[in-house]
Amino acid sequence: MTGRLSTFAAALVVARRDFSAILFSRSFIFFLLGPLFPVVVAALAGGVGQKVQESTARPQLGIVMQAEDAAAMIRAHDALARRMGSGLPDFVVVRRLDPGESFDPAAALKGPRGSSGGNLAAVLSGTPASPMLTGPPERIAAWAGPVSLAAAQALGRGPAAYPAVRLSDTATSKADQRSDHVKTAQSGQMLLFLLTMLLAGMVLSNLVEEKGNKIIEVLAAAIPMDALFLGKLFAMLAVSLVGIAVWGIAVGGFTLLAGNVLPQLTEPAVGWPLFFALGVLYFASAYLLLGSVYLAIGSMATTVREVQTLSMPATMIQLVVFFLASFAMTQPGSPIELAAVLFPLSSPYAMLARAAQDAAVWPHVAALAWQVLFVAIFVRSGARLFRTRVMKSGPAGGKREKRGLFRRRRPA
Repeated sequence: MTGRLSTFAAALVVARRDFSAILFSRSFIFFLLGPLFPVVVAALAGGVGQKVQESTARPQLGIVMQAEDAAAMIRAHDALARRMGSGLPDFVVVRRLDPGESFDPAAALKGPRGSSGGNLAAVLSGTPASPMLTGPPERIAAWAGPVSLAAAQALGRGPAAYPAVRLSDTATSKADQRSDHVKTAQSGQMLLFLLTMLLAGMVLSNLVEEKGNKIIEVLAAAIPMDALFLGKLFAMLAVSLVGIAVWGIAVGGFTLLAGNVLPQLTEPAVGWPLFFALGVLYFASAYLLLGSVYLAIGSMATTVREVQTLSMPATMIQLVVFFLASFAMTQPGSPIELAAVLFPLSSPYAMLARAAQDAAVWPHVAALAWQVLFVAIFVRSGARLFRTRVMKSGPAGGKREKRGLFRRRRPA
C-alpha cells in the first residue's frame, strides 16, 4: 500500500474541494447575475439570426399539370420574374401528367422537402384557365395573386382577365416545417454557445489563482496531474450546471408570467424531452472540451495579463467554430456538416442542431462517444504540458540537468 489515491478518487477529491469552495462563496451570487449582460448583447445582435435564416433554401411552388400547361406556366414565370423579382415564387415542375391521368397534389408535399426532393411549400394543379393551389393556408393565400398573374400570362390574356385561383388548405408543408426546425436549431446553438463561452472561463481564473499562491504545486505533488485536471474540470462543470438550473427556474417563471407574449419555438424533431437531455449532454461535452483547452492555456500563463493574451486566440477560434456549425446547420447531409460533426470543438453545436431537424437518435450516441474520446486526449495533453512547463519535469528538464552536471565536472 503506497497510500497514493487513484486517478479517479483523486479527481473526486479535487472536484469536491473546488465545488464547495466556489458554491459557498459570496462571489457566486455575482456569478449568477453574469448572464444578464450576454442576454442584452444577444437581443441587440438579433440580426445575426436573420442572416442564418436567409441562407436556408427558398420555398418553391410545385407544378402538377399536363406537360403543355406546365411548360406554359414555366415560360410565364420566366417572363414575369424579370420584372417582379422576389415577388414571384420559384416554380418547379413536380409531375407532368399524361392525358386523363389524375394525381393528388397534397402527395407532392409529403416526404423530406417534398417528394421531388426540393423545398416545396405549395403545389399548383389544374390548368392555367382554372388553377388550384394546395398548401398551408397562409402560404397559398399569399401566392394566389402571383399565380393568377402567371396563369394570365400563360394564357396570353390582358390585365382585366385574371383567372380565379382556387385554394385548398393542407397541413404545414415540409418547407415550413424545415424553416421552423431551423429556428429551433439556431436558438439551441446560440444558447449552447453563450453558456459555454460564459462559463468555461472560470477554469482559467481558478487555475491562475492557485498557481499564484502555490497551491497547485502542493496538489500536483500529492495526486496525479491527470486527476488534478479532471477534478477541476468536473468541479467547474458542476458549478455551471447549478447556475444553469437557477437561470432555468428564473426563465421558466418569467415565461409563465409572460404567457403567449414570448415567441414559441417549433418542437424539435426528436421531441422536447430528448432535446433538453441532449442539450445538457452537449453542453457538458462542449464545456469539458473548451475547459481542457483553457486549462492547457492556463498552465503556460503566470499572470492575468498572460492569460488574457493567450486565451484571445482560443476565443476567436471558438467563434469561427460556432459560425462553422451555424452554416453547416443549413446544409444537412453535406460535406461541410460532416466536417462540423467530426471536428471535436464544433461537434456539440452541429449535433444539437441536427437533433432539432432529424429524429434519428443513434448519431448522437456515436457523437458523444467521439467527443468523450477527445476530452480524454485534451486533458492528457494539457496535463503533460503543465508537468513540463510548470513543474519543470520531463525530458527537457532532464537534459538541462545533465548539461549542468557535465559543466561542473570540467577541470578548472
